[in-house]
Amino acid sequence: MAVIITDANFEELVLKSELPVVLDLWAEWCGPCRMIAPHIEAMAEEFEGRALIGKVDVDSNPQIPTKFTVLNIPTVIFLKNGEMVDKVVGAVPKKVLVETLEKYL
Repeated sequence: MAVIITDANFEELVLKSELPVVLDLWAEWCGPCRMIAPHIEAMAEEFEGRALIGKVDVDSNPQIPTKFTVLNIPTVIFLKNGEMVDKVVGAVPKKVLVETLEKYL
């Protein structure tokens, strides 16, 4: 299951993670966000122990999307050693997300 990332736990869970991190920035009202949600959950299982897969509700946690200048959702951000290394915007096939993550493992 994907980890719930908040403004409060972001530094501890994301910035200090020794694993690559995938953050799905989404909102409840966003249709395309719901389309990729199953991909994010599947990746959380598939990459357990190799990457941290997290979800950020942008409505409840405004600091994280501001930090990464997220203008559209869904946006999936890929981080390594606390730094953003890639991002994917929009409802994309799972294959795109997996291939992007695999570049940073």
